[in-house]
Amino acid sequence: MKKILLLSDTHGHIDDVILNYVLQADEVWHAGDIGNLAVTDAIKAVKPLRAVFGNIDGATARLEFPLNDRFMCEDVEVWITHIGGYPDKYNPEIRDELRRNPPKIFICGHSHILKVMFDKKLGLLHMNPGAAGKSGFHQVRTMLRFVIDGKDIRDMEIVELGRK
Repeated sequence: MKKILLLSDTHGHIDDVILNYVLQADEVWHAGDIGNLAVTDAIKAVKPLRAVFGNIDGATARLEFPLNDRFMCEDVEVWITHIGGYPDKYNPEIRDELRRNPPKIFICGHSHILKVMFDKKLGLLHMNPGAAGKSGFHQVRTMLRFVIDGKDIRDMEIVELGRK
């Protein structure tokens, strides 16, 4: 069983509130637009981290993190990318691969809009944790917490970090 904290679009912002949630997780996943590697360094100092780079991330982040990360967590295949789109509106650069070989969980960031929905056509759970940072048009900073236990994804929780 793994307790996952999922965040995205920090845009260089990390604080004690975020780090408190990091400490409660077994693993942290960051879906891009890190903004400053001080964010990922602070997370990695206390918990295992998986991250992808986003469109605002520079060369240093792009050297450390991939554009796409596809992996197994327990018995669940996960794919994280920054600009992924939504069911029926996936990013054209990944749409064909998603259709050919869908993971059980598909995660992206970029939109700053928290959304969790099941894609019935592809049989996958689409997740976007919204934005944990203070830059962007979103009004409330958000993250997601959930548990992966074998093949089960459960205990999904929206974490609201307050207004930006």
